[in-house]
Amino acid sequence: MAKVKKQPRPKAVTPKGFRDYFGAEVTQRKAMLDQISEVYQLYGFEALESSAVETVEALGKFLPDVDRPNEGVFAWQEDEDADWLALRYDLTAPLARVYAQNRNDLPTPYRRYAMGPVWRNEKPGPGRFRQFYQCDADTVGASSVAADAEICAMLSDTLEAVGIPRGDYIVRVNNRKVLNGVMEVAGVLDPSDPDKFVTERGIVLRAIDKLDRLGTDGVRALLGAGREDDSGDYTKGAGLSDEQAEIVMGFMQAKRDSGAATVARLNELVTGSETGVTGVEELETIAELMASQGYNSDRIEIDPSVVRGLGYYTGPVFEAELTFEIKDEKGRPRQFGSVAGGGRYDDLVKRFTGQEVPATGISIGVDRLLAALQAKGRMSKETVGPVIVTVMDRARMAHYQGIVGELRRAGIRAEVYLGNPKNFGNQLKYADKRNSPIAIIEGSDEAERGVVQVKDLVLGAEIAKTATLEEWKGQPAQSEVARADLVATIKKMLG
Repeated sequence: MAKVKKQPRPKAVTPKGFRDYFGAEVTQRKAMLDQISEVYQLYGFEALESSAVETVEALGKFLPDVDRPNEGVFAWQEDEDADWLALRYDLTAPLARVYAQNRNDLPTPYRRYAMGPVWRNEKPGPGRFRQFYQCDADTVGASSVAADAEICAMLSDTLEAVGIPRGDYIVRVNNRKVLNGVMEVAGVLDPSDPDKFVTERGIVLRAIDKLDRLGTDGVRALLGAGREDDSGDYTKGAGLSDEQAEIVMGFMQAKRDSGAATVARLNELVTGSETGVTGVEELETIAELMASQGYNSDRIEIDPSVVRGLGYYTGPVFEAELTFEIKDEKGRPRQFGSVAGGGRYDDLVKRFTGQEVPATGISIGVDRLLAALQAKGRMSKETVGPVIVTVMDRARMAHYQGIVGELRRAGIRAEVYLGNPKNFGNQLKYADKRNSPIAIIEGSDEAERGVVQVKDLVLGAEIAKTATLEEWKGQPAQSEVARADLVATIKKMLG
């Protein structure tokens, strides 16, 4: 008789590009999202939870042109005749589907916010995961740039509400129409034939986006014939003439000391382009609306260098950048960088309805913003654990549960040790792993005398670090209190 082959045990490993989130991370993320949602609701936005799974057709960006449409999404087909389905890769594409599907029942404009995980089938790397959280707010059905200005104001208020002080962030605003106007003046955009020069425009956009990394000389080379990097790799350029490249470079360097001066310079650059002039007027209106509400250039500024995602947007674009310094993995100082981006996208809902529906919104990178708060000391990487009621006598478990119930009714986070109580030291080790501030000890002797022992674990840990034996004896971290005073004592110790 053949021996039955044993099934191998599954490997306990996290799939590549994914991660697990433990207590403190989950708790702090929820606390931050609660603060953000308070601001969004203050502005009149309503919560929306859309499906985590969409049809690939509804997502739109990725179509099943191969056996499995895995270009950027996690997709599958239930059977040969069924629709391809995919995990959502952002929160904006589902919004377009929801609005198109329910537009007769929803108010116009429709103001919604959404928070939740998204999934990208991309190559993972350091700090880059295939599942991450986003936090979005969008207005659908409002063509006025007042909607864009409101998003910028709300983003500024949100950053301050979660603990990023004024001076440590800036919301920067640009406009896709301005860049289109610059492209038109530079001769790489023909309004009568948008498909003409599409390759050159793509190279120009990518070059502009690399300004911080390559500098002006590197970008200028990419606008022209191309450039060779330090490794010898050659990148083909857009092939612009010196005159054309100078116009694009002028756009990138148009920022001045004041918003009014920046707008004036942009007006010079787009002279002759109706689209460009409209874009500059929109930026000017946004600046006026911001100033009227007290959002000056120390919080929100016009900045033509904002180009991230310009290919997706149709009008104003915005980015929130944190300006304080942190240390990188090699100990070198650098600015924290962007934590949010967004803008106007008037073509997304049109895919479903055939009619243009104006929309604008913002997306916050939740993990990055949480990391920024930790870097600023606004959030510890650890949370305070529960008060631990130790077990000195198994037969008195009901009594210990009574103590913990009393603490909970007083709003104190607490639990009874439910492991093997035989070794008391293990109970204190457990409390240490839980980052518990206090342990409560009550044996039969204490019960007879109507007292409990209260051990300050935080103070005990501090004393143990530096104190001599005699000092430790003189500063006991454990005290005896009357049983009737237990709740009041714990409340006082917890502050």
